[in-house]
Amino acid sequence: MGKVTFGVDIGGTTVKLGLFGEDGCVLDKWEIPTDKEDKGRHILPEIAESILAKMGERGLRQEDIQGIGVGAPGAVDDEGNLTAGAVNIGWPPFNIPDALKAYINVPVMALNDANAAAFGEMWQGGGRGCHSMVLVTLGTGVGGGIIVGGRILAGATGAGGEIGHIHIEDNETEQCGCGNRGCLEQYASATGIVRLARRRLAQDDRRSLLREGELSAKSVFDAVKAGDDVAMEIAERFGDYLGKGLAAVAAVVNPEVFVIGGGVSKAGEILISYVAPCFQKYVFAPCSGTKFVLARLGNDAGIYGAAGVIQCGGHSSVQPQ
Repeated sequence: MGKVTFGVDIGGTTVKLGLFGEDGCVLDKWEIPTDKEDKGRHILPEIAESILAKMGERGLRQEDIQGIGVGAPGAVDDEGNLTAGAVNIGWPPFNIPDALKAYINVPVMALNDANAAAFGEMWQGGGRGCHSMVLVTLGTGVGGGIIVGGRILAGATGAGGEIGHIHIEDNETEQCGCGNRGCLEQYASATGIVRLARRRLAQDDRRSLLREGELSAKSVFDAVKAGDDVAMEIAERFGDYLGKGLAAVAAVVNPEVFVIGGGVSKAGEILISYVAPCFQKYVFAPCSGTKFVLARLGNDAGIYGAAGVIQCGGHSSVQPQ
């Protein structure tokens, strides 16, 4: 079998874990609950316990393990320091590899969870074969992971790639979760699309499928697919905001491809059909060849990327395949 790698993706509800072979293929994957009691102090011990149990189940020894990669929800620098803590799981700032190695003595690397997902898509997903890409995750918020020349762009404090907080609208009166107003996340996330829909529906009484049942990002794009004129106007507004934001990103990092993931991306190619033309409207001409593709790894992108940074020898050495 050769040496194996574990990938760990820590979420607010569950911790996803994967066991990977030397060829980058997942051999096993499973989940454990995220225990947020006592400021999350039990999370790493329970991860170690679960990995050790899997090693016992598979007959793996410590010397069979190349390492453990960990994706964490917060800004993580190149040394694995959680620089500002992780509010949603109660963690204060600390060094993740040092803490995990106290329970299981194998090499450990840590990175931001969105960056892990980006690395996963670059390594084995929608960005495979590219040197430079941006993963855009459209979920409850808007996240991003930037890879340039095969290297994750983490930034000085690990906050690189937070594209959801690009300022995109001067006239916004409501506050973003970050405390600012007019962030891209307020219009391009699942919750942002619902905000756009509510505002549009309040403008007049035009008939729309969106006036029936629960309003969600999925219901908006389902109505678009059904030819609903009001839903298409909302999608155009969404596409304009996201296209403009990604044009700004392209002018800075000039990626080969934008890989679109997160729950909203389940709408499929129709999503790209609204974003890509708006991107072309705003983009700096030398960046106009940037492609748009859907993410391929889904919820497994984080464990792939966490394992990938171990297998590729660090944050800076993923190579196109």
